[in-house]
Amino acid sequence: MSAAGAALLALALSVTVLALPATAASAAARFSCPPGARPVLFNFGDSNSDTGGMAAAMGWNLTRPEGRAFFSHPTGRFCDGRLTIDFLCESTASPFHSSPPYCPQSNTLQYPSLHLFSATFFFLPHEWACIFLHATRNHSGETYGRQGLAGTGACSPADEGSRVWAPGRGSQARAGLVGAGGGARAHGRGESLNISYLSPYLKALGSNYSNGANFAIAGAATLPRDVRFALHIQVQQFLYFRDRSLELISQGLSGPIDAQGFQNALYIIDIGQNDVNALLDNFPYDQVLAKFPPILAEIKDAVQTLYNGSRNFWIHGTGALGCLPQKLAIPRKNDSDLDQYGCLKTYNRAAVTFNAALGSLCDQLSTQMEDAMIVYTDLFPIKYDLVANHTKYGFNNPLMTCCGHGGPPYNYDFNKGCQSPGVTACDNGSKFVNWDGVHLTQAANAAVAARILSSQYSKPQLKFDKFCRV
Repeated sequence: MSAAGAALLALALSVTVLALPATAASAAARFSCPPGARPVLFNFGDSNSDTGGMAAAMGWNLTRPEGRAFFSHPTGRFCDGRLTIDFLCESTASPFHSSPPYCPQSNTLQYPSLHLFSATFFFLPHEWACIFLHATRNHSGETYGRQGLAGTGACSPADEGSRVWAPGRGSQARAGLVGAGGGARAHGRGESLNISYLSPYLKALGSNYSNGANFAIAGAATLPRDVRFALHIQVQQFLYFRDRSLELISQGLSGPIDAQGFQNALYIIDIGQNDVNALLDNFPYDQVLAKFPPILAEIKDAVQTLYNGSRNFWIHGTGALGCLPQKLAIPRKNDSDLDQYGCLKTYNRAAVTFNAALGSLCDQLSTQMEDAMIVYTDLFPIKYDLVANHTKYGFNNPLMTCCGHGGPPYNYDFNKGCQSPGVTACDNGSKFVNWDGVHLTQAANAAVAARILSSQYSKPQLKFDKFCRV
């Protein structure tokens, strides 16, 4: 490793591996989008934020237990419920909305004053109102509360952005959005964008693009740039989407988003994990670091391309790759590469170094694009803390897969994934950090979203109300 590289790594490690303060996010200021605000969001990334794009593109019919903890059925997300991007989008701005529903200490909701039975009356970002709820119990004994839609037409089962669930155990409801006056008590929370969940760009049926689109695809990377669903291809898909929308409007037809919507929109880029993982699986550590610049160049190119008509960017670093059961399950000669929490030091060092370089790139872009807002969020300390201080969040098994095969210590089998015949999921995913060996559980995603919304780990520390547009 060069002297410069060594210095960068030392600096990154000294900054990033600090434990998260328990109350940092809870001190964050709250906001509510004003009436009539219409935030628009476009997301680019991999399976960490894929809300069904790959399933639609490839015709994959995922089966339960995917989606069991929130939607009650698979949606194309590689998770038992919502992803981090879902929590960032969730409806919270109306006075009838609560905050992102995560309570790591008690895992319970304190119900507000306005409710019908166990249902809460609140308004969605569109004209429908959720006014009734019934409970159902899934095969693992988790109780869900489902809200029906009534108002300007029949209920729309295809509109996942209109459905809210409250999964839990017994009489304790978890992770649901509930109504007026206080809402859920969420440790370390901020507020989200008050929009429906993002529809995948490639999903032909049941999609609603009025609040943006999701171009993220499972397995996506930055390189090679011209392969299917790479970041460059996702940006090209966006350009087609934008140009076609504006063309329709220019013809006097209805387009999902107008020119002002595209200009004021927030553009999130959350990619790089697959690139770094692939390098670590195939090259010595020093060579891995030397191959970071081309990855960063692709992210830079994406921002510069989107900058032609866009001004708001939110870029996420990668997570604690060395804490993924998929990586920990790789046979090793000994445990000398494990840290005090059981994570692989080499993978985590690479993630930290990559994030430091990505943060520096965002600084450079901010200097070059003075009229743009570029926010960088370091996800490594956020996700590493889920393992290092897992009991703080109510997790019991920080390094073990919920939906996997093989049993302890990692419950991960390279030949039998979550969708394989005979593979069963854990009874209570809320006690696990990891869902399938690679992706987080809904409970972990909620914790990550709360930390992102706090802005405590972002530079600059910008609140999401910046992106409320009337």
